[in-house]
Amino acid sequence: MTATKIPAGTAPAEVCWSCKSAAGRNHFCAACGKIQPLARGADYFAFFGLPQKLNIDETVLEQRFHQLSWKLHPDNFVKASEFERNLALERSSELNDAYRTLREPVLRVEYLLLREGVRKEGATKQQAPPELLEEVFELNESLDELREAKSEGGDLSALRGRLAEAQENFQAKLEEVDAELQRVFAEWDRALDAGADDAARRTLMAKMNEVLNRRSYIRNLVRNVAQELEA
Repeated sequence: MTATKIPAGTAPAEVCWSCKSAAGRNHFCAACGKIQPLARGADYFAFFGLPQKLNIDETVLEQRFHQLSWKLHPDNFVKASEFERNLALERSSELNDAYRTLREPVLRVEYLLLREGVRKEGATKQQAPPELLEEVFELNESLDELREAKSEGGDLSALRGRLAEAQENFQAKLEEVDAELQRVFAEWDRALDAGADDAARRTLMAKMNEVLNRRSYIRNLVRNVAQELEA
């Protein structure tokens, strides 16, 4: 069968580096079987042949990971050219990064928002959610009292009990936020299925980003209290 040649001007990432045939966005060229670089603009979802949905069948993801791990493993390219060996190393590394990200729901949505420019790497708003201002104020007061009591050798039992109760309260709120995040995931997936326009997608991404910021703040509160109680 004669391989289909790519017209001039086609994106290089979709052309096989070896035979110049249409490689699409596959890991290997359908014409000559050579391993291909990651297609330009491809993301972790596309790496596994998945749509950008946020509810992923973890069994399917794991199966595809193991299949690709075997196909892309550098040991399969020990007799290939240096270029192919390097490609195999790169693709295997990309595969591991993609799998680690997509198998965790929070990392998955953070990755999507980072790619879409809705979220900045390492930049999360650390402002108390308005509905938690009073509780956060009381918690900070209790933390200050505990630190002061520790430095002065005072009785810590009552303060520890109050903080343990606050920790349980905020842990419950964290679980509520996680449940809310799952609901937004479902909204996002339905929007993709319905062919939502860019404005609708942006609205949902902004909502997800807000929930993630709230989650990050509450998670940090829980962690800070735990550290103080363990100290």
